[in-house]
Amino acid sequence: MIFLNYFISGISLGSIYAIIALGYTMVYGIAKMLNFAHGDVIMVGGYVCFYAVSRYGLNPFLGVAIAMLVCTLLGIIVERLAYKPLRQAPSLAVLITAIGMSYFLQNTALLLWSSNPKVFPSVIGRGAFKLFDGKLSVSHVTVLTIATCLVIMVILSLFISKTRLGKAMRACSEDKGAAQLMGINVNATISMTFAIGSGLAAIAGALLCSAYPTLMPTTGSLPGIKAFTAAVFGGIGSVPGAFLGGLMLGVIEIFAKAYISSQLSDAVVFAVLIVVLLVKPAGLLGRAIQEKV
Repeated sequence: MIFLNYFISGISLGSIYAIIALGYTMVYGIAKMLNFAHGDVIMVGGYVCFYAVSRYGLNPFLGVAIAMLVCTLLGIIVERLAYKPLRQAPSLAVLITAIGMSYFLQNTALLLWSSNPKVFPSVIGRGAFKLFDGKLSVSHVTVLTIATCLVIMVILSLFISKTRLGKAMRACSEDKGAAQLMGINVNATISMTFAIGSGLAAIAGALLCSAYPTLMPTTGSLPGIKAFTAAVFGGIGSVPGAFLGGLMLGVIEIFAKAYISSQLSDAVVFAVLIVVLLVKPAGLLGRAIQEKV
């Protein structure tokens, strides 16, 4: 039962990584940009939800909805101000801008909310389901996290494959020039991609802070990096790859903490990533793209 407890905990943590990784993989798949400020959008979502619930006494789910709205608008603003002017710029310029935007959001959070840790209220309480005469304990937050990840994956997959905007996103991912010639508004499509990814980041922020209740301006940094690792692990640009990479990364991290060392767990995670990329550079579900020269 101990093994099963660790496995469920890994799936729960991996579900959070998967939701965050979706933002990275969607933006990269369509805009070919790495949005390293994504982890800080998670932090903003966590703070908005915290103040909505703790200070104004709103229902936690309404707090999450407000956080999604704020982060969606933030994602659009960040894309318009920081990334849109760099569409044709070298990748290094985009990377530097992304890091700068990340620091800007962190320091703005420090000015607005201070560096004092805040205890985040759980979205659905701290209770747990007891199974097998109490030998297996699954918290309500764990069940909610896994269920939310699965629902998001199903809805997002249907959205990308069935809706007009989803088809526009796939067209821009394949060839922006051809998509524009076919009448697709590429700029609006990329902005919507940032908006969707940022909205998902708000959900991930609320779930992350419910599972690990301490909230600080740096809350999203390490989970953001690990989620980016999960996106690369599964194949960046692939939505199913982000899901698979997130789940596998969470399970590996929890087992590494349990059976190897809590201090070395991050090293184990990144070591596994290196091995996977040496064997399959495009990631588990990624496609190797051959460029004509």
